[in-house]
Amino acid sequence: MNPNPQIPVNRTKHWITLLALIIAGEIIFALPFHIARFFRPTFLDAFSLSNAELGDIFALYGVTAMLAYFPGGPLADRFSARALITIALLTTAAGGLVLVQMPGKNTLSLLFAYWGITTILLFWAAMIKATRLWGGDNAQGIAFGLLDGGRGLVAAGAASLAVGLFVILLPATSLSGTAEHTLSHAKRVDSIQSVIAYYTTLTFAAALLTWFALPVDNKEYAEPHQQFSAYHLILCQIRNPLIWLQGLIVVCAYCCYKGIDNYGLYAYHVLDMSESDAAQFTASAAYLRPIGAVFAGFLADKVKPAKVIFICFCLIAVCYATLSLPHTASFLQLAAINLAASALAVFAIRGIYFALIHQSGLAKFATGTAAGLVSVLGFTPDIFFAPIAGRILDAEPIEAAHQAYFVMLQGFAVGGALITLFYQHWLTTKSIRDL
Repeated sequence: MNPNPQIPVNRTKHWITLLALIIAGEIIFALPFHIARFFRPTFLDAFSLSNAELGDIFALYGVTAMLAYFPGGPLADRFSARALITIALLTTAAGGLVLVQMPGKNTLSLLFAYWGITTILLFWAAMIKATRLWGGDNAQGIAFGLLDGGRGLVAAGAASLAVGLFVILLPATSLSGTAEHTLSHAKRVDSIQSVIAYYTTLTFAAALLTWFALPVDNKEYAEPHQQFSAYHLILCQIRNPLIWLQGLIVVCAYCCYKGIDNYGLYAYHVLDMSESDAAQFTASAAYLRPIGAVFAGFLADKVKPAKVIFICFCLIAVCYATLSLPHTASFLQLAAINLAASALAVFAIRGIYFALIHQSGLAKFATGTAAGLVSVLGFTPDIFFAPIAGRILDAEPIEAAHQAYFVMLQGFAVGGALITLFYQHWLTTKSIRDL
């Protein structure tokens, strides 16, 4: 797994590097996403937001993030991952100091737009490139699988502690489902503020870990320097059809992943769980992420990432088709199983979709630029998914709204499966043309 066989690898340092990337790679998104994902009903009430309004706020994050992906790629190909990632974490944590003040909608919108820059510009492509180089030539699947699986374990562990803190801060009389549904607005605000402070502290701590754990620069992981301008690198990748196909695969997979953000709301509205039980359900589902991502990583190194991704998209489509059916009392257990199975398959795809960069045969020195371009297209759901989903879920009746939501998600899963098939076909014909 040494990317440059002429450079000896300190095995302990090698694994510490991956551990730091895993922790940083998840904690940086905790403030923008974890709180609203794991505590959705409480978050909406505490900030006096509707699903549509929260979706519009997330859209602003998506716009600034999309603009940041593009320049972030060339930056990652030229500067130290240690410096880029540490600065990104510190600036993201600073936003937590604003969020804990419970700002109004306008300030909240500006804050999420700010996070779109801090979590992407200096961070995303640097993490992708560092992970690809960590995996070398023969372990791309497991490198990205361990990264996303580890990120999932960090997310689940951090969320479980946050849920525990949340429950402790609730009044004793609110621990029953019926009482919790009538929990006062002030108590919800107090509880969510403590959760925000908790995640802000974790983000600052992750910045310190990154600074001390990552190498001073990425030279020991990189290939010999290549004399290519940023313009030339971008132009070459724009002309590569495989980059655009991979971006479309990420679009479909990321929409399915964003769909998990509302599983807690589904459990609260349709499965009739309390707020704390819904949060615990979503947090527990997050423990499937390391299982799905790591297992997919091992499979991807055996049978190629695209084949594993296609199978997972098919499984997701079946699960969402089932969840879009009318609900009955006997349906509840089946619904929980399908929620878990769909989450497992979504996490599997997330774990390996950036391994497609290596499968396409792209040179290592252009990884950051390619990751930036794939991300510009692939993460556009940050702009459009939440506003659309919010408006669907705000409709009446509630159960019908959730059914329509899963029909939409099913469409993305089917689209992802078809695009993956086309990607495999194009890659095969490309290999034949290169003979």
